[in-house]
Amino acid sequence: MLKKAIVFLADGLEEVEAITPIDYLRRAGVEVTTVSIGSGEQVMGSHKIPIAADTTLEKLHVQGKDAAADWDAVVLPGGGVGSENLAASPGVGGFLKEMAGAGKLVCAICAAPAVVLAPLGLLQGRRFTCYPGMEDRVRGAQWSGDRVVIDGLFITSRGAGTAGEFARGIIGKLVGQAEADKLAESVLL
Repeated sequence: MLKKAIVFLADGLEEVEAITPIDYLRRAGVEVTTVSIGSGEQVMGSHKIPIAADTTLEKLHVQGKDAAADWDAVVLPGGGVGSENLAASPGVGGFLKEMAGAGKLVCAICAAPAVVLAPLGLLQGRRFTCYPGMEDRVRGAQWSGDRVVIDGLFITSRGAGTAGEFARGIIGKLVGQAEADKLAESVLL
């Protein structure tokens, strides 16, 4: 059965943390839809690299494809400004709560675990990791210095340098460890 993942993109995102999971998930056969939370499809990364999203959150809503039942996983790239922009979006917050409530995979890297997931209460009682120093913003969860932390259906990671491992963890949960290992070998991860 084809697995489907949604990746939210916001201005100020860390480009590597967005593109690496998108690329690796697609290589592993996951149907990935990139969604700009802004008014247009183009998103500007923190290093001034423009990224073209497949659609916008508004268009996804109009099409009726913004329900947890439509997806198997959600991925949140980090970047300080990008994470703040994701956190400021009521549509993203509601979607994340719905995904968690439906038992779907929720994945966040860099600042996103602390800035986006924690304020929504989604890390409560869980193990997590994030960009070094951001863990002080999180209450009621257990921080780990591991590069990637998988706690049930939540996957968190530390930053741009761990993006490949983060994607591998997502693939392992979505399509199986054999596919994750195969991908890792093919890209020399």
